[in-house]
Amino acid sequence: MTRRAALFLRLLGLVVCLCAGPVRGEPVLQHYLEEVPASSLVAGADAFGPMQADVAVAPVLGNGETLCWVFVTSDFVSTTGYSGKPIHTMVALDKAAKIIGVKLLKHSEPIVLIGIPQAKIDALVQSYIGVDLVAEAQSGGETHEVEIISGATVTVMVIDDGIVRAGLKVARALGLGGLAPDAAPTGPAFELNPTATAASDWATLEGDGTLRRLSLDVGQVNAAFAGLGDPRTTGRALTEPPETPFVDMEVALVSHPAIAKAVLGEGEAANLTAWLKPGEHAIMIVGRGLYSFKGSGYVRGGIFDRIVLIQDDLSVRFRDKMHKRVVSVQADGAPDYAEADLFKLPADLGFDPTKPFRIQLLVQREVGPIEKLFTTFDLGYQLPEKYLRPVAAPAAPTSDTTAAEAMADQQEGAAQQALWKRIWADKRVEIAITAAMLGVLTLVFFFQGFATRNERHFYWFRMGFLTVTLVFLGWYANAQLSVVNLMALFGVLTSGFSWQAFLLDPLTFILWFSVAAALIFWGRGAYCGWLCPFGALQELTNQIARRLHIPQWTLPWGLHERLWPVKYMIFLGLFGVSLMSIEQAEQLAEVAPFKTAIILKFVRAWPFVAYAVALLAAGLFVERFYCRYLCPLGAALAIPARIRMFDWLKRYRECGNPCQTCAHECPVQAIHPTGEINPNECIDCLHCQVLYQSTTKCPVVIKKVKRRETAAAGPARDLTGHPNHQHPQPAE
Repeated sequence: MTRRAALFLRLLGLVVCLCAGPVRGEPVLQHYLEEVPASSLVAGADAFGPMQADVAVAPVLGNGETLCWVFVTSDFVSTTGYSGKPIHTMVALDKAAKIIGVKLLKHSEPIVLIGIPQAKIDALVQSYIGVDLVAEAQSGGETHEVEIISGATVTVMVIDDGIVRAGLKVARALGLGGLAPDAAPTGPAFELNPTATAASDWATLEGDGTLRRLSLDVGQVNAAFAGLGDPRTTGRALTEPPETPFVDMEVALVSHPAIAKAVLGEGEAANLTAWLKPGEHAIMIVGRGLYSFKGSGYVRGGIFDRIVLIQDDLSVRFRDKMHKRVVSVQADGAPDYAEADLFKLPADLGFDPTKPFRIQLLVQREVGPIEKLFTTFDLGYQLPEKYLRPVAAPAAPTSDTTAAEAMADQQEGAAQQALWKRIWADKRVEIAITAAMLGVLTLVFFFQGFATRNERHFYWFRMGFLTVTLVFLGWYANAQLSVVNLMALFGVLTSGFSWQAFLLDPLTFILWFSVAAALIFWGRGAYCGWLCPFGALQELTNQIARRLHIPQWTLPWGLHERLWPVKYMIFLGLFGVSLMSIEQAEQLAEVAPFKTAIILKFVRAWPFVAYAVALLAAGLFVERFYCRYLCPLGAALAIPARIRMFDWLKRYRECGNPCQTCAHECPVQAIHPTGEINPNECIDCLHCQVLYQSTTKCPVVIKKVKRRETAAAGPARDLTGHPNHQHPQPAE
């Protein structure tokens, strides 16, 4: 083997090692036990004890006694932030599973590194002190409110997910607060037996446990509220006779086919099967009485706030998309119920139909103009054994990964998926508006000849679209793409790719997907010219400047052409720095004023505001000054712009020679004097397509119009006997 070949193989091996990402080493906690003073985490603490051998947890000591337990979230959950890297948070739990200390150790979130003050994130983290993880386990994370920081939604959600989920894992592992540790299965596992049969009458179904019931009367509910010991309940008791039915609920697991047919009938059972996807389950809840188990909260907010399903540490609050009404109960002898509903349990929740669960009913009572007291009642359910069958023991794993580790990885993946799905569900309105914008823009590009036919109408359409881009995508939704996103993508690719890092921000994910598609069809202009909030801000302010008669400067072509490479040099510089330190590159990416002008809306330290304002001021005289010469994101998108499959912008042979109208009027001077459009600089504003059809500016169109007018006028003159068109016949 030659020396050159050997050197090549070594370099190839180095690249493979870099792309493979780091191997899993010692727990993160071990490193920070030596760096973080115990007193900075918990008052009265003076040291950390040795980390346990079986779980990445260490005692926090005070005068030699164990005060609490400490862990780092990234040792237990692998959810990454928008940077594609984990957020390391140190948490201290007392014996009652309450959080008594929190400290943010390290993160790589770009919005915090170069935008939002660190003090805001630190204050957010400190707000978790006092959170009771036992209550979190019972309510499914509903006992605390997530304090969203504008512009850092993803970061906040990841921090919250890490603290709560990792805290629950530690509390269960140590048995804190009475939470049961995860135990290895001691008996055979079970699954639904599809061949089991169910009785056809309601009374038998109740008797054998297929249906489970919760019945409360007015007297029981009044006694429950009186037992709370709150004096505000005095005089607030229900006035109906004590024996009056307050609520009568029954539950059945109808995802078992036999139960579904017995309770719902053949037709409704078939509809239920079509409604459920593989791995999903459903329960039926029926009720009657003074109190509705559904309430009306789902009408306003889409969530059924009076019922929650609890199974071990799993807690499910049903939403409107998980709900379906039952037309009628078909079992013989079924009572008349005022409410009958189906609730779906998605497969990724981890619900086990073979294990016991309970439906917790929340009952409220008003004790003031805006104040309420709450108490709960439980309806327990266990599927009878006749509907189950044992599952054969799985074969021993052949790899180094144990069954427990495989199960933990599966649960972690499901939890991460649940997190990004929750974020997407919370942003349904924003996603719909963004999709509508992309749909409209796609139609404009495909039918650009029709869209640009009327110059005035198209101008106001473009100004309106850019206004929506600035106000909605930018200032409201904070969906401003940045070169930081590309550096984060590169970091994820070199350390182990995961979709989760990108799915956490729905609008950014959708916009990047649309940018990738647009690069194939049109180049970079679809985003830069229409969907970039800062670009929209530049163009709108320039249009205002024109209305105020501020002079517009057109740089000489030679100077303009030599300034183009500046943005490419900025991008390549940032990319080179990111290879050594992504954090340093993210700080240098402040050359892009997006965070100041769009994400933080100019609420920032004055040097950043002054820089952003200076760029906008330059854009008042030179339209889109920053886009033309400085934008590293535009440069990054322009590099693959030439891969586009089609040339959509129409041109005449006369463009550039002799006509220079389009070149002179192009807002960003992307048209060469010789008539060619530079796809690396074009922002697809379609102004050249307006001129392409203009009967007042385009010489080619003007000539065509004149020829048509002359041709139309010729026959008309013949009918009048005009001598120039009535040639006499020669004399014979």
